[in-house]
Amino acid sequence: MPELRLANGFARLDALEARLCVPFNGIARVPAVRRYFAAVSRLGDGVAWYAMLCVLPLVFGKTAIWPTLHIGITALVVVVVHKVLKANLVRERPFASHDEVVLMAPPLDRYSFPSGHTMHAMAFTVMLLPYFPGVMLIMLPFAVSVAVSRIALGLHYPSDVAAGALIGWALARLSLLIPPLLGL
Repeated sequence: MPELRLANGFARLDALEARLCVPFNGIARVPAVRRYFAAVSRLGDGVAWYAMLCVLPLVFGKTAIWPTLHIGITALVVVVVHKVLKANLVRERPFASHDEVVLMAPPLDRYSFPSGHTMHAMAFTVMLLPYFPGVMLIMLPFAVSVAVSRIALGLHYPSDVAAGALIGWALARLSLLIPPLLGL
């Protein structure tokens, strides 16, 4: 029964949010915009985030080793939480449910809720801030672009992105509480 109520809730929400998806999706029909969002989305698959983890110790030296490990462990927790939520909260993607929303990039999996790309973008951004505040000039616009790209490419509803951002933020904030508790 809870699954049926959840599916009905998503169906009502989908109908409301499709009205927001269509204009975002229309912006991505401009070839240059679509290429930008497709590239950002592809990098947001994990490529940019994990490449950055490899580069941080090279750029910042030994002092970056603990923060890099901390961020990496948090990223693994984000992956697990994302997989569990997607497997249990099955919501079809906007392009699959609404003919007026055009798919502009291949999805990594079937369901849309929550946005894993946005969870990672938010978690990495929140984790980077206390350790490497100087990278925010690059990472914050990138994270916002990743989140917007998911709607524009027809892959997510706005609430998928909002939920992904909130969950990513919460996991990162919780993770940042752990080192002081351990005396690190």
